[in-house]
Amino acid sequence: MDLLLREIRRNRLLWLLAFVPTVFIVEHLRPEAGTLLFVLSVLAIVPLAALLCCATESVAAKTGDTVGGFLNATLGNLTELVITLAALRAGRYMLVKAAIAGAIVTNTLFLLGASFLVGGLKYHLQQFNVAGSRFQGGQLFLASVALMVPSFIGSGTIAPDSDFTQTLSLCLAILLITIYGLGLLFQLKTHREFFNAAEQHEDEDPWPLGLALGTLCGVTVLVALVSEVFVASVHDAALAMGMTDAFVGFVIVALVGGVAEMTTAFSGALKNRMDLSIGIALGSATQIALFVAPVLVLASYIVGPSPMTLYFLPGVVVMIMLSTITASLVSNTGRSAWFVGVLTLGVYFTFAITLYLLPPR
Repeated sequence: MDLLLREIRRNRLLWLLAFVPTVFIVEHLRPEAGTLLFVLSVLAIVPLAALLCCATESVAAKTGDTVGGFLNATLGNLTELVITLAALRAGRYMLVKAAIAGAIVTNTLFLLGASFLVGGLKYHLQQFNVAGSRFQGGQLFLASVALMVPSFIGSGTIAPDSDFTQTLSLCLAILLITIYGLGLLFQLKTHREFFNAAEQHEDEDPWPLGLALGTLCGVTVLVALVSEVFVASVHDAALAMGMTDAFVGFVIVALVGGVAEMTTAFSGALKNRMDLSIGIALGSATQIALFVAPVLVLASYIVGPSPMTLYFLPGVVVMIMLSTITASLVSNTGRSAWFVGVLTLGVYFTFAITLYLLPPR
């Protein structure tokens, strides 16, 4: 605990942790102040993300970049899971699907591209284990196909909430979760040696594993609670700032929800630990597509007003598929430079600008 307090005193960014209780106080006293709550929640998430970064790097120093990246992606995605479960209970299925699609696109394009860019600005050329990126890319492609089939099969003739679509979505959800579990077994157990980092790095002064894991769990809970305030206030803030619902769901919610993962991924890139950065970016997207989305489909039969399907609008599926193909292309060589990040970010901002200019429906 002394180590944690010392880190908070040393790092001025962590002084913003004072905004965490401020968010809850303002929410209790002025729940109608949407724009104010939006700003405060963003200011609260930033230092929590920085703290999560410190803890994750300590875990990665003890367990390796593969496990460290997986753990960060898992805890980071708990935020999206909590948010989407709350929306699921309220029957806001379009918001749930927008959050899922936005998280996949943001992780595969923005997070990956920005990691290449910030790392490339410091190092002329960076290397990483291509086996890990190909493995995650293959899983993402499978998930894209599974999301594409319900959206395009019988398009225009079969209703999105028909019995056929519901049954197909349920079967695909079970299939994706099974494959995700087998993928973890392959990556972390039976073929673990394939995914060793291209270069080994030593952390300067890693925290004890118990403190790091405890911090990870505690900060993840706080991020989830603050994120709920953020999501509840983002609609009012979007109206005040002239943003469409599509832009908010795909871009704003996904970016803020992934702040914790971004902080760790960018830090890893600046320390020439691209295996950690890529593991977080592609691992998080894979987990959203193969685990979070199917779990939400199954959960809708219990907590939702009606079963949720894996039917996405065709335009959304095209964005997910193009994001997957782009991520596979830029990470298939095992080497990266800053312009590779620029190209990847260019695809992301193409989608973001389109959604921002899209007229509200």
